Amino acid sequence: MTNLNDVRRASATFYDALNKMAQGDDTAMQDVWIKGDGVTAQHPIGGRDIGSDTILASFNQVAKIAGGGEIRLEGQSINVGADMAVETGMEVGTLTLAGHEARIEHRVTNVYQRQGGVWKLAHHHTDLSPSMLEILERLTEAA
Repeated sequence: MTNLNDVRRASATFYDALNKMAQGDDTAMQDVWIKGDGVTAQHPIGGRDIGSDTILASFNQVAKIAGGGEIRLEGQSINVGADMAVETGMEVGTLTLAGHEARIEHRVTNVYQRQGGVWKLAHHHTDLSPSMLEILERLTEAA
């Protein structure tokens, strides 16, 4: 039961960092990810990031245009092994990007890995977000 509770805490820490990013501050993201080239993310705005430096840079770019919102995990399901855990659910809420509000409602899979006794993210994957993509397309056209 300890591993399950520890993964739940790691998940809560990730979603706290995600909500801080929604407010424009991505610094908490630094502590939730495993460092190195083996981590991956497939974000709601598309693409695939490989390596912690690339992933953290992408969260930084979103934080620069983020102006509020709240994202929460609903329907959380966690399957825990000795050193890896898979979490699934629905990310729901809102995210304001460059003054435009996007509705968040997509499936998510998070993979956590335990290193040195600490559970951290190794992979984050969500469905594409049509509302976020629409906002980014409008911003690109306006530039």
